[in-house]
Amino acid sequence: MERHLKRSPKRVVLLGSTGSVGTQTLDVIRALPDRFQVLGLAAGRNVDLLASQIAEFRPYRYYAADGREPENAEDCRPASLMELATLNDVDLVVAAMSGADALEPAIAALRAGIPVALANKELVVMAGEHLRAAAKHGNTEILPVDSEPSAIWQCIRGEQEEPKRLIITASGGAFRDKSWDALRTVTPEEALEHPTWQMGRKITIDSATLINKALEVIEAHWLFDIPYEQIDVVMHKQSIVHSMVEFQDGSVKAQLGPPDLRYPIQCALTHPERVENGTLPRFNPIETGSLTFEELDSTLYPCFDLALEVAHRGGTWRAALVGADEAAVELFLDGTIGFTDIGPVIEQGLAAHEPIMEPSLRQITEAAAETAARVRAGISVLKG
Repeated sequence: MERHLKRSPKRVVLLGSTGSVGTQTLDVIRALPDRFQVLGLAAGRNVDLLASQIAEFRPYRYYAADGREPENAEDCRPASLMELATLNDVDLVVAAMSGADALEPAIAALRAGIPVALANKELVVMAGEHLRAAAKHGNTEILPVDSEPSAIWQCIRGEQEEPKRLIITASGGAFRDKSWDALRTVTPEEALEHPTWQMGRKITIDSATLINKALEVIEAHWLFDIPYEQIDVVMHKQSIVHSMVEFQDGSVKAQLGPPDLRYPIQCALTHPERVENGTLPRFNPIETGSLTFEELDSTLYPCFDLALEVAHRGGTWRAALVGADEAAVELFLDGTIGFTDIGPVIEQGLAAHEPIMEPSLRQITEAAAETAARVRAGISVLKG
């Protein structure tokens, strides 16, 4: 009898509704209409898409980064990001915005006892300590949305013992079969052709440099309280095994599935339940074929080692890393620098950073913004 009881929809605020993760989140909600109610949507500059989302999902409140009012939004009032994240009746905040804009709203939601489904790994990289403290204060959870931390989270749920080792898988990105010399002439268009995943532009470039995987190591360190030396990365070109967890007795659990971000999104949205969604592709081991794992050749991915070395410094170094990477990727995408310049540009931006070892949230966001600005301003020095 209990399984037939009608449940109330989970009330969701989505920060970053017009980006890649945001639109896929709405795909999941669209496929499970009886399970969710959208209370608020926040977007960047794509106000036309926001307007269509408002018309479809009928939220109460919205945020547009440039202040423009979406068409036909008379019944949906504007709000700040902080107001959206802490609406009285919200059950879940999905933080899918790129950059640092969602950091303070996510922390405010956690402190208010509202779980946060976190798709923006940069927030954890910059301010893992603050996010964990906020979740503890609010007695609530950070629910990882990115495929690798979601896989780890799914593997450790229900386990009584602490993991001995995390094994994060990496596809290798668009250039995984190229030599370093060949990378000097690749174009942004080539870098955006990821072999297995459909993702946003920034994260696709980060995947090609493998800095994305270093950020996931840092993210896992803070989300799961695991020392860096107990986190390994292996190359797995099929992108079917999303990560593995080794336990004290030597047993290893892995989470497998098609490379479709809607799976980890739905896992976070429906937590603690698992719900059937007929719109998602199903895993077929016969069609999938062989699964292979290889050692990571860090000589092809210098940004990977650079990012982890910076992370070990602590303080605002991680925020500075995020800012430097953001600016360097922008410069590559607009054709200002080459692909192999991304690492040197990041190093240049970090060279002048003056760290603060126990920073406030404001100091963290300022470190990211200042380093990004320094990279953009100093690019002429590198090119000269």
